[in-house]
Amino acid sequence: MTSSRPRPPFDPELSAVLAVLGDQLPDLTPETIRSFRAQAVNPMPLTEQLLGEHGVTRRDLAVPGFLGDDMLMTVLARADHIGSGPAIYHLHGGGMIAGDRLLGLAPMLPWIVEHDAVLVSVEYRLAPEFPDPYPVEDCYAGLLWIAANARQLGLDPDRIVVAGASAGGGLAAGIALLARDRGGPPLAGQLLLCPMLDDRDQSVSTEQYDTGTWVRAHNRVGWQALLGERRGTGTVSPYAAPARETDLTGLPPAFIDCGSAELFRDEAVGYASGLWAAGVQCELHVWAGGFHGFDLLAPHTAVSQAAIAARDSWVTRHLAT
Repeated sequence: MTSSRPRPPFDPELSAVLAVLGDQLPDLTPETIRSFRAQAVNPMPLTEQLLGEHGVTRRDLAVPGFLGDDMLMTVLARADHIGSGPAIYHLHGGGMIAGDRLLGLAPMLPWIVEHDAVLVSVEYRLAPEFPDPYPVEDCYAGLLWIAANARQLGLDPDRIVVAGASAGGGLAAGIALLARDRGGPPLAGQLLLCPMLDDRDQSVSTEQYDTGTWVRAHNRVGWQALLGERRGTGTVSPYAAPARETDLTGLPPAFIDCGSAELFRDEAVGYASGLWAAGVQCELHVWAGGFHGFDLLAPHTAVSQAAIAARDSWVTRHLAT
């Protein structure tokens, strides 16, 4: 069903990209989650050649997740890294149902090189096989582990920035709340890129965008897989859906961005407003005409270049302190 609401148009360059993608975007229903995973591709794969060009090394570790079950982590650092540098704790996107720890890492390689940062990315378990609270608790267990093993990893536990896009952005916000409420490791910042924050499906932007890359029907599938019959009810934890949190005081400074032409627009803006109301520093960017994940799928476009530059600037300011 096509939305009857008027909506901001896609940026012309991005609209051309969507036209090329066309039928390449996989279908998603509750019944096709497994095939959706199989068809989904990383548009910027983290190859050995790419790592070599940046002078970055990779190692993979098995660490304890939620309830002590093992999960994989990938650790990236400069080949000449010594001592304790700032850290980026990365949580991948994929609508809570897809993706892996290597998704979205390639654009972060310059942060490792320029700031001698250590990047750690976690393979949290996916819904529906592992519904809430598994994904967010896996991610929080990973945060506890890297803080406890900071010396082994070559990072400073007081300079950890948590980062994620889409579902990863929602999980990043969720573990920032968990760290605050449980007295966990202090975070130096939270980088929330087009974050998936609200299961209630009630915003104007969710009604507007039934076209693009990640649309309303997809979003319902993702939240249903994570929450089951609790989706949209009063029983959902703010750690799973951070937009439900009414007290955002005491959280680390945030960077939030999204496109004006995506369904997560209003929840991203609302979360930024909540942070400001709670006295938390937050930088918000809403990129005109951007669809969900535009910067990863079309990094060559002018709006993507502007978004990447703004993000890089924030990271520089927060990793350099």
